[in-house]
Amino acid sequence: MKPLSGKRILITRPAGQAQALAQLVRDAGGEPLCVPAIEIRALQDPAQFHALARRLETFDLAIFVSRNAVRSAFELLGGRTWPAGLALATVGQGSREELEQRGFAKVIAPEAQSDSEALLAMPELAAMQGRRVVIFRGDEGRRLLGDELAKRGAAVEYAACYRRVRPGGEGPAAAWQHGVDAVTLSSAEGLSNLIDMLGAGALEKLATSALFVPHQRVALEAERHGLRAIVAGPRDAQMAAALVAYFGGAR
Repeated sequence: MKPLSGKRILITRPAGQAQALAQLVRDAGGEPLCVPAIEIRALQDPAQFHALARRLETFDLAIFVSRNAVRSAFELLGGRTWPAGLALATVGQGSREELEQRGFAKVIAPEAQSDSEALLAMPELAAMQGRRVVIFRGDEGRRLLGDELAKRGAAVEYAACYRRVRPGGEGPAAAWQHGVDAVTLSSAEGLSNLIDMLGAGALEKLATSALFVPHQRVALEAERHGLRAIVAGPRDAQMAAALVAYFGGAR
């Protein structure tokens, strides 16, 4: 019998980003339930983005905070030529792969931990005095990266290239009608949205399922709600491995 046989796994990643993890769950015998807790949408007004894009060559470093940032930014940039002297960095391996697929060979990114803290710890970002940095991200997000680089002497600007919204509908509640054995979350925002989407009794429902998260900070957010979460890691393979280990008996 496969390790996830009979297990229903709720995957809350945005639409279009859950397929790989869902397939790994199927391969292990589980039933993936893809119900997004975050929806990625285009900017309502991209005028500010395009104004910044017209002066990309004035920056020394461009940082992408996620796969969504890479995809959305380059969609908005269209066929604009990337400035030869503008270095690229990102917080994780997934978004580095996205950039490499677009022909960028020298992307600064941490090898293990995928977050702002790990990127800030890299030697390439130690001496930032006088450097101009643009951070591609959603319309909202953590300010740790920009704030810390500014403390190191960088001039930082943000380039919002997409919006994150809470999906409508009763997807999560419908999933629980037949039981949910585990929930995979991608962010603290996703957890907050899921709680809102589940409505009354949300914490009770979540307490009956095993929660798997990519980072310790998301686990801490779960603890704030009285929930316990297992830190699996940000990659699909890591999340799947954690599910298999948990339900396979290595608890």
